[in-house]
Order: sequence, then structure tokens, then C-alpha cells
Amino acid sequence: MSFSVRRLTAPDVRQMDELCDVLIDCVEGGASVSFMLPMTRDKAERFWNKVQAGVLAGERALLVAEDTNARIIGTAQLVMDMPENQPHRADVSKVLVHSSARRQGVADALMRLIDGVAIAENRTVLVLDTVTGSTADRLYRRLGWQESGPIPDYALMPTGELCSTTYFYKRLQPEIATSA
Repeated sequence: MSFSVRRLTAPDVRQMDELCDVLIDCVEGGASVSFMLPMTRDKAERFWNKVQAGVLAGERALLVAEDTNARIIGTAQLVMDMPENQPHRADVSKVLVHSSARRQGVADALMRLIDGVAIAENRTVLVLDTVTGSTADRLYRRLGWQESGPIPDYALMPTGELCSTTYFYKRLQPEIATSA
């Protein structure tokens, strides 16, 4: 599968609709990403409208993966709205890949772009959480994220079962420019 990743600064109506599709697909597929079943279009639209407001306010970066038809197949966010004593930090949120595009490197590419966006935004410490032992847990470990620790019974799966969540962090080092 061929795809590209980029930062989306002002999602249009079509893109918002495709973001809803990805979120609904992930939740209906069992992803514990803050939503419970049934996952309605209305819930997805309310969520993405809040995200869009945060993007427009400069509080978060929205990244997307698009297939060759420019259809959104994955997304991730860098939440930069932090307390004043944490201007160097950001949270990674809602790394989502549509079930039709999984195991193609989409999540890897989104996470690598997150690193670049974070550095461009002067963020050197990133934090995220995910379901303990999940596919995402394994992805973050493979990409060099450090485990901070699990919290038992932290959240609910979309169907209502309790699940443990593991927190991870990553320290980024901006590229040091060298002159010849």
C-alpha cells in the first residue's frame, strides 16, 4: 500500500468526515481510545470538532496518513496545550489507523512524523498511554519509547471491560546543525 503522511492545519468537511470514519472503525474494532460502544457518528463528529478547534488555536497538531486517493487512513495528534511549567512537553494522542490499512507501516510513519513536528514545536519530552500488551504497546516499544509504568484497571474497553494502561515517554534531541 502506498501512502503519505503530513500535518493537517485546517481540516475541510471531507477530511473531517474521513477522520470520523477512522475513529468509528477503530472503536468498533475494539480500540480503547476514550469511547464506548455504540460509537455513533454524532460522537465522532463532536470529538473531531473539538480537535479542529484545538488545531486552529495552535493547541495541538493533527497528523494524517493518506492513501493514493488522498483518503485519510490514519491519524495522530500532538497535544501542546500544556501548563506554563511544561512548555517543552507534549502528549501524543489518538494514534489511529483504519483496519483496512493496518500492518502497512502507517502507524510507524505517523509516529516518526510526530517526532519531527514535536522538534519543530520545541517539544523535547513526549508522553503517551496505551492499553497494556496491545499492538500499540509493542509499536511504541519498538520505536524506542520508554515505559513509565502500568496502571491497573485504568480505563474501559469499548465493550465495558476494565483494562490496564501503560504510560510511555520519549526524550527527543533536536538535530544539531553543523557547519563545514
